[in-house]
Amino acid sequence: MRCPCGSGETYDECCGRFHSRSAVAPTAPALMASRFSAFAVGDEAYLRQTWHRSTRPARIDLDGSVRWRRLEIVDVVSGGPFDDSGVVEFTAFYTSAEGRAQLHERSRFVREAGQWFYVDGVVR
Repeated sequence: MRCPCGSGETYDECCGRFHSRSAVAPTAPALMASRFSAFAVGDEAYLRQTWHRSTRPARIDLDGSVRWRRLEIVDVVSGGPFDDSGVVEFTAFYTSAEGRAQLHERSRFVREAGQWFYVDGVVR
C-alpha cells in the first residue's frame, strides 16, 4: 500500500514507521505528512501523541465519512533537523458526504527532547 501522504513510498517505509513508533519524524514537514497519514488511516492515538500537550484537545473524534485524498505542502519555514520550531503550510484534499473539499492551514510545530509536536494552526 502506498503511503497516504503522497511520498510515493510504501506506507510501512514512510509514515507507517512513525505510526508504529519505531521512529520519530525528523522534521516538522515529516511530522505534518505523518499526521495527514494518521488522519487518512484513522490513527487517533498517533494524532494525540504528536499534538503538543499545551493545545491537545481532551478528545479527537475522527469522522469516518471523511476520506483524506492528498496532501500538498505549500510552504515551510524552519522545522528542519536542527531547529526547535517551524511552520508548515499545507492543503489537504478530502471527500465527504458533501463532496470534494480541501483544508488549507498554516501550522506551528515545536521540537522538545528530540520529538516534533503540532502546536496549532490557522485555517485559511
